[in-house]
Amino acid sequence: FRWFHPNITGIEAEQLLLTRGVHGSFLARPSKSNPGDFTLSVRRNNEVTHIKIQNSGDYYDLYGGEKFATLAELVQYYTEQQDLLRERNGHVIELKYPLNCKDPTSERWYHGHLSGKDAEKLLTDKGKAGSFLVRESQSQPGDFVLSVLTNEEKHDNVDRKTKVTHVMIRCQKDGKYDVGGGERFDTLADLVDHYKKNPMVEKSGIVVHLKQPFNATRINAANIENRVRELNKVADNSEKPKQGFWEEFEVLQQQECKLLYPRKEGQKPENKSKNRYKNILPFDTTRVIIRETDSDGPGSDYINANYIRDERHAEESKVFIATQGCLQNTVVDFWKMVHQENAHVIVMTTKEMERGRNKCVRYWPDLHTSKEFGKVMVRNVEEHPAQDYILRKLEVTRLDREPLRFIWHYQYLSWPDHGVPVEPGGVLWFLEEVNRTQSTMKDTGPIVVHCSAGIGRTGTIIVIDILIDIIRRQGLDCDIDVPKTIQMVRQQRSGMVQTEAQYKFIYMAVQQFIDTAQKRLEEESKMKEREYSNIKYPQMTNSRSKHNMASSRSSSGGTLACIPEIEPCTGLKSEPVSGPALPEGVEPQPDPVRKGFQDSLARPEPDFLF
Repeated sequence: FRWFHPNITGIEAEQLLLTRGVHGSFLARPSKSNPGDFTLSVRRNNEVTHIKIQNSGDYYDLYGGEKFATLAELVQYYTEQQDLLRERNGHVIELKYPLNCKDPTSERWYHGHLSGKDAEKLLTDKGKAGSFLVRESQSQPGDFVLSVLTNEEKHDNVDRKTKVTHVMIRCQKDGKYDVGGGERFDTLADLVDHYKKNPMVEKSGIVVHLKQPFNATRINAANIENRVRELNKVADNSEKPKQGFWEEFEVLQQQECKLLYPRKEGQKPENKSKNRYKNILPFDTTRVIIRETDSDGPGSDYINANYIRDERHAEESKVFIATQGCLQNTVVDFWKMVHQENAHVIVMTTKEMERGRNKCVRYWPDLHTSKEFGKVMVRNVEEHPAQDYILRKLEVTRLDREPLRFIWHYQYLSWPDHGVPVEPGGVLWFLEEVNRTQSTMKDTGPIVVHCSAGIGRTGTIIVIDILIDIIRRQGLDCDIDVPKTIQMVRQQRSGMVQTEAQYKFIYMAVQQFIDTAQKRLEEESKMKEREYSNIKYPQMTNSRSKHNMASSRSSSGGTLACIPEIEPCTGLKSEPVSGPALPEGVEPQPDPVRKGFQDSLARPEPDFLF
């Protein structure tokens, strides 16, 4: 359990939670006053509450109440039962987001918080003899376990059976590692390398060979730079010729065959002409259904589009609609969908023509003109070019009812015909600008995202945003998993994120987001008695939009993720941070996630409540 921090004090716990956590972030640590006991430290708004945990030798408890066999079970119980942990005055103490300890290694065989049962299932189902991984010890906080798939001895011509051997790795007080005796090592990587060359032998005589690592895809967000470095390493001659990003993406591609959900609606004869590419069809389970149709004819409710959401955090996450670029015969359906879903922001990640081929039919009128699309009238009110994109303000009216509505159309122009942008700063800034607009609208519907097929660039943009959104909600030390996130969105629309280059670009974008956020934290700590200023994305200082639009728009629900602006420390005076102007007449909305990046002055550790 990576929320366990073995070597920090109460003051250091406060500083960690206040600078890197958000409301509801928590960690556990050894008690300094009662050796053998533990302390649970929880951030609540801009304060930290410390709760004593007793280790009686037989059980763990909060000096009363429920009793548990392990520290992990205690924390899991109070995390799942949110209303049970209370102050004496009855106020609830929420354990929402674990503030994870930094990984002890960037090696990909390190799986962090993984139970022995789950390790056995992983190695047995997907590994082969000699596959190994390292995980945190569930029974001994601060220690680790080496889990290896081994061959049992052969008996009477019966084929060997595999089993999983678990070896405890002790982390000593001086920071060195051993397996309960023998040589001691400075790092986990040194220990694993040693036993690769010098296999251990079980008491039964079975040799524990460490042949091939069983790699994890989960990473600590703040540690993404090291993971990218590992994935970029050139394989040596003794290993497979292609590894790293290619290997991870190939595993992901092989799992695609398991996502064979029905796509019957898109295959119907009456709908075939509405698909830009005949084999890129929406899953029936998540497709957008057009409710108001002009006739009861077959296919009148069909459009090649799917709802996409982060199902792991459904209550907190935004909703997207991923769709293809319009065809001439689908423009009316597109505007029906936009109006029906109460969308206010459209993100277009392609040009109309690329390399001489039509990627998307123009579904908006020329500047200062109007055009009818079925029962929807669209007027192009304003256009504002920025360095990498064009922002259009479209006035949309139903001809038969309802007042007008404004749609904000962001067309990203700097994605190359083939491949991906050279660096992700422009895309990150683009997402931030989209978020500024979306966040000013109340009760808005999904964000509509499309390219040409609606899976490559569209999937890349959506996955980047989902990952950044998790980091903004949970803090820089949360866990993220790029392949699992892609697999999750592929369960909602087939083929999302098409190429290895797009896959790698997602890592690059998240890395740059985190690097920028960490620099902001460093700036805050250096500038506690001076004014604060924004840190821009590298090479993108001129890419912000110059728009200053008048509007009468309403405000938003789901928002695309953006780099949070700096907020001043508590009690310190600072000037407001400058940023791209919101459209005229729109008030900025408070962003609760920004508190996760707010520095606070250190205070003495408060009295324990329990």
